[in-house]
Formats: sequence, structure tokens, C-alpha cells
Amino acid sequence: MATKKKTVTMHSKGKKPITFKKGGLHRSTHTPEGEKIPASKMSKALHGGYGAKAEKQARFAKEVLSKGRKTADKHRKK
Repeated sequence: MATKKKTVTMHSKGKKPITFKKGGLHRSTHTPEGEKIPASKMSKALHGGYGAKAEKQARFAKEVLSKGRKTADKHRKK
């Protein structure tokens, strides 16, 4: 019996919504759900070692999911 993959949509004010399947990079790198992806596997995924889809997923995770609003935070007045 196949399980349904959960689709997540991120909304940000003034930007187009982003839709992706949660846990895709874990499945591509063969890492169990709930565990952190090791740096070695993340590096291999970023360089295409797990295929083109995993490379795109790793870039998305690195650039979009991990950054959040950190870049705007450094420009705020304290």
C-alpha cells in the first residue's frame, strides 16, 4: 500500500506561492524521515551524486528553506 506524499505550499507576502513535496530530499538521499541529512550526503546531493532531481531538491532546501528571513534581519535597525 503506497502512502500519499504531503504537498506543502509556502506563502510569502508579495511573492508567488511555492509548492513542494515534504520529505523528497530524504527519500532521494535514502535518509530516514525525522533524521537530519548528514553533511556528506547533502554535499553529494548538491553536486549531483544522487541525480538531477536530488540536486534541485538540495539547492531548494539550502537556499529557500534554511534561509528564511535571515537576510532581511541584518538590515533592520536595532
